[in-house]
Amino acid sequence: MSKIVFFEVASWEKDELRKKFPEALLVENPLTEENIGEFLNYEIASCFIYSNFSKAVIEKMPNLKLIATRSTGFDHIDVTFCNQKNIVVCNVPEYGSRTVAEHAFALILTLTKKIYQSINQAKSFNFNHERIRGVDIFGKTLGILGLGKIGKEMIKIAHGFGMNVLVYTRSKDEILAKTLDFSYKNLDEVLSLSDIISLHLPLIEETKHIINKNNITKIKKGAFLVNTARGGLIETEALFYGLKEGILAGLALDVLEGENDLMEEAEILTESYKKQTNLKTLVLNHILVNHPNVVITPHNAFNTKEALFRILETTIKNIQAFLEGQPINLI
Repeated sequence: MSKIVFFEVASWEKDELRKKFPEALLVENPLTEENIGEFLNYEIASCFIYSNFSKAVIEKMPNLKLIATRSTGFDHIDVTFCNQKNIVVCNVPEYGSRTVAEHAFALILTLTKKIYQSINQAKSFNFNHERIRGVDIFGKTLGILGLGKIGKEMIKIAHGFGMNVLVYTRSKDEILAKTLDFSYKNLDEVLSLSDIISLHLPLIEETKHIINKNNITKIKKGAFLVNTARGGLIETEALFYGLKEGILAGLALDVLEGENDLMEEAEILTESYKKQTNLKTLVLNHILVNHPNVVITPHNAFNTKEALFRILETTIKNIQAFLEGQPINLI
C-alpha cells in the first residue's frame, strides 16, 4: 500500500477521503519548507494551491511518485523538476468553469450596477441616488483574455446579456468563433475596444503582468477590469495608476498579486519575510482593498458546494488511476 498524504484538508473532505484511502494521512495545514520534515517518506501527496512543492521541498521527499493537486492551477509545483525526477503531476482540469464564470459576471454586475456602494449606502440610511448610478451592460463589449473552458463559458453568459465579445488568445479556432459569435483581436485591440475586460489566463512566464504599467494606458477610458484567474497576471502598480488616472471606472479582483502576503502580516518584521516579500506590492494591495471603486473577493470564485465536490471526486480518480498504472489528467 502506497503511503499517501493529503494537505490542506477541509473538515467536509475527511469522511470521503477516509472511505477511499483509509490509511492516508490527512493534514489540515499546507506543506511548507518548515514542516517538510514530518512528511519525508510519503509516495503520493495531494494538495491545494497553498502548499509549496518547490525543488527544495521535493528534493527532501525521495520516495515521492505522485503529486495530485486539487486545483486547475499548478504554479505552486515545480513541474519541470518533477519531470526530471520522474514524479507524476496531475491536476483537476475541469471542476468549475461555469462556477468561476458566474462569479466573474457577479463581479461585473457588482461594478456596473454599483451594488457594493448601494448596499453600504443603504446601511447608512442614505438614499441619495446620484453617487450610485450604474451603467447597462447590454450592448457593451466584453473583452476576454484567454479562451480556455472558463473563457468559453464567459462568452455564453455574455450573449445572454446582449453583449458583444472580443477575445485575445494565442491559438485561434475560426469555427469556434463563428459558433460562439465572437471576434479575435490582438491584446492592444481588446484593451482599447472593450468596455469590460475579464482575465481567464494561466499564470506562466509569458502571461505574467500581461497588463502592466506600459499598456494600462491603452485600456479604453472608463472601462471595468475583472480578474478571477491569477493575481500575477496584472502588475499591481498598473492597477493603482489606472484608478488614479481615471482609466479604470471600476476594478474587481478575486485574486491579488502577492495575495498570500496579506495573510501573513504577523511575520512582516522578520528579515526572512522581507527577503521573500515584495512589500511595495503588499502596501498597494492594502490601498486597493480600501479603494471606493474596487471590489475584492478572497479567491472565492471556485467556492461552491458543487464545484468543491467535483474537485475531490476528480482527485480521488486521479490517485486511483495512478495506483492502477493508468495515470490521468497529467500536467
